[in-house]
Amino acid sequence: MQTQAQKQSSPYELAQRLAGKIMIGGNLVKAESSETFDVPNPATMEIICQAAQCGQADVDMAVKSAARAQKGWAHDYTAFERGQLLHKCADLLEKHKDELAALMALETGKALRTECQVEAGVLANTFRFYGGIAGEIKGETVPFNNTCLTLTLREPIGVVGAIIPWNVPLMLMALKIAPALAAGNGVVVKSAEEAPLAVLRVAELRNTILPPGVFNLISGDGPGTVALLVAHEGIDKLTFTGSVETGQIVYGGSAHKLVPVTLELGGKSPMIVCEDMDLDRAVTGALTSMRFTRQGQSCTAASRIFVHESMIGPFVEKMVAEVNKLKMGDPLDESTDMGTIISQSQYEKVLEYIRIGKETTGAVAHECSELPKDSAFDKGLFVRPVIFTGLANDHKLCQEEIFGPVTCVMSWSNFDDVIRMANDTEYGLAATIWTYDLPQAMQAIKQLDAGFVQVNQNLVVQPGLSYGGFKKSGIGKEASLEAMLEHFTRKKTVLINQG
Repeated sequence: MQTQAQKQSSPYELAQRLAGKIMIGGNLVKAESSETFDVPNPATMEIICQAAQCGQADVDMAVKSAARAQKGWAHDYTAFERGQLLHKCADLLEKHKDELAALMALETGKALRTECQVEAGVLANTFRFYGGIAGEIKGETVPFNNTCLTLTLREPIGVVGAIIPWNVPLMLMALKIAPALAAGNGVVVKSAEEAPLAVLRVAELRNTILPPGVFNLISGDGPGTVALLVAHEGIDKLTFTGSVETGQIVYGGSAHKLVPVTLELGGKSPMIVCEDMDLDRAVTGALTSMRFTRQGQSCTAASRIFVHESMIGPFVEKMVAEVNKLKMGDPLDESTDMGTIISQSQYEKVLEYIRIGKETTGAVAHECSELPKDSAFDKGLFVRPVIFTGLANDHKLCQEEIFGPVTCVMSWSNFDDVIRMANDTEYGLAATIWTYDLPQAMQAIKQLDAGFVQVNQNLVVQPGLSYGGFKKSGIGKEASLEAMLEHFTRKKTVLINQG
């Protein structure tokens, strides 16, 4: 049953127009494959539309389209001209951000106001950022000897295969394709099976500005479409964001071709609250850091919160009270703070983790907020946020990435011990420390085994900030000039003999 707000919203009509389509050669076309998969609305579990399950023919067309277009894109356009077109794309996406946000809220279950509108704005800013630095793709002169002019050139790699996740589809697609395009590459994006619509609309909009074929988009599942894209001999570079398990498959699948791979994988990010930190600021930081308005579906979510023993009681009490204020409901309603889990399988996974936590001796599960009372959402994938206390750092819930609104709050007394606990995980993506003691903060910065460390804040990834993790959290960096240069160009050394 649809609510009145949903019936009147345009995302449904737009989804129907995009159903079964992919983007090839600058055109929105029906896939060659006749197979499709359902795209449900996670808030009601009604089927929005069917999306294309791309097969070998579709993947082949997309890669060949990108390869044909890439030559002209790299050689007929200067870096400045490519940057100007990215700026025009940013302006167009800015005009359509409300439409994109609503479509994303419909297919992902993320709240429109707190999540989707923000992400749609970052999408445009990312293209604007890379449009502005496209001219930084330049080489160096090298003082090799007096008989040769020695220099280096940076060239595009060729065709980039970008495999994107469902939790922040617009932003994470932008972080991959904007630098790739600025550097002169052609791109084939494989959208997330759970969120194929908003990114396809972005592809349609951007292809009114870019040369045909430079940006192609296909859809489908991991075992089928992803495997075909990874194995395709026409792919010169792979960039992937998602789970460790799938990242390992992508990495292994590309090994026979020896193509470069960038991986942004999972996290179990620690938040360390020191005894000198203001309680209100610490709790506000915890709410933001846990990404509750995204249902905790973030690899940088503070799913392990270490609070000094002198303040853990008041901290938990206040945090529970604040999370209780979050309104769960219709993702398309701007009064909603928190929407749904993305899919039935993820929903069941999160509930299983909560069950395990509740059954652990000594654990206390503080369940917060309230499920929607409207019967239209009885089948929706809503999960109440849970704050666990009484779990040890080696517990399953403290070591494995849950990707849901579940966090574990633990006590500490010795600074060396809490740093050790923070690092005691296979992940190394992000970490935060909350203290007014600058020497203590600097000590933590040096000792925390994470690629993205913040003090007294926990911003999400932003264009211009180098972003990436250590250990099983991935390989390479995104979101920066470094990412464009190191991951989407190749360096050529040239020696010119003067004699």
